[in-house]
Amino acid sequence: MESYTLCFPETDEPVWILGRQHHLNTDKSKLLLDISARLWFTYRRKFSPIGGTGPSSDAGWGCMLRCGQMMLAQALICRHLGRDWQWEKHKKQPEEYHRILRCFLDRKDCCYSIHQMAQMGVGEGKSIGEWFGPNTVAQVLKKLALFDEWNSLAVYVSMDNTVVIEDIKKMCWSPAQSSGVAHSSAHLHRSALGQNKNTAGLCPGWKPLLLIIPLRLGINHINPVYIDAFKECFKMPQSLGALGGKPNNAYYFIGFLGNELIYLDPHTTQSFVDSEENGTVDDKSFHCQQAPHRMKIMNLDPSVALGFFCKEECDFDNWCSLVQKEILKQQSLRMFELVQKHPPHWPPFIPPTKPEVTTTGAELIESTDKLFELEEEFEILSV
Repeated sequence: MESYTLCFPETDEPVWILGRQHHLNTDKSKLLLDISARLWFTYRRKFSPIGGTGPSSDAGWGCMLRCGQMMLAQALICRHLGRDWQWEKHKKQPEEYHRILRCFLDRKDCCYSIHQMAQMGVGEGKSIGEWFGPNTVAQVLKKLALFDEWNSLAVYVSMDNTVVIEDIKKMCWSPAQSSGVAHSSAHLHRSALGQNKNTAGLCPGWKPLLLIIPLRLGINHINPVYIDAFKECFKMPQSLGALGGKPNNAYYFIGFLGNELIYLDPHTTQSFVDSEENGTVDDKSFHCQQAPHRMKIMNLDPSVALGFFCKEECDFDNWCSLVQKEILKQQSLRMFELVQKHPPHWPPFIPPTKPEVTTTGAELIESTDKLFELEEEFEILSV
């Protein structure tokens, strides 16, 4: 651990990492454990070609996709293991941890793989192998989450720098598709704290919220007026950090010290890792065990996306009051707006649902045997 200490100056200023405060002079090792516990996704090589004939490495173009994976992975860790869960090398990890990792492996059948993200990006106007911006990666995660029944996340990506409380509540309280219970009864039966036990995923309850706020904090450079509010976001207990960086160079920002941001860097190419037969993943290459990187806030490209995770409704209500208190006190240039009601001039808000999968006729009937079975049943019914 001592080799890490060189990367931090001697200072009494606190370091903030995703809503947790650390003091360098008293608990440096705790800080470094906290940083290395984050899932670290980097460029990989030698995975199966994307789309069958596309690239088998994302080196040079996949950095923002990897940063999006890191932000989402942090949300899933908070959902299943809690913000204070720690990773230690060689220590046996819970099954949920391996299940989270498997969501991100570089295989076409993994929910948030580079394959799924690159192909979903085509619908956002990005060819496979093209660089994404923070907003594109947010839109892609929002679409992919609709197919992820295990985590059952509600992903809200704000529009026009505006977060609408009414729309988020509507989205997070929408009844599960497999349940016939009406939306209103979800409100009647939830406890005062919104502590629904939605274990089976069947009964309506608050869907854990991944909130992403794409922002432009200046024209060519970050406007200094936003710096304090931007730093404040890393102090919130709901913080998932920020996606951003420099043109065509994306980083996952997880905290700050003074006027420097602390980030995880995806620009390292490692070999593809698959899961073992028992479902575990050799996870050493998914945790950054080197000194964390730092950069001056003023060197940040103004195009960023903030991330927050609210497991329960009370977490979201708490986030709203923190925003009112810390972000909206800026009367001049606010970083973003938080409004109660859906703006009347906007198109109506419809919570996204999983698209119907369209199939060709050939796929509908898996074999001629199926067809004969159907014919036989039909004959029996018509007799």
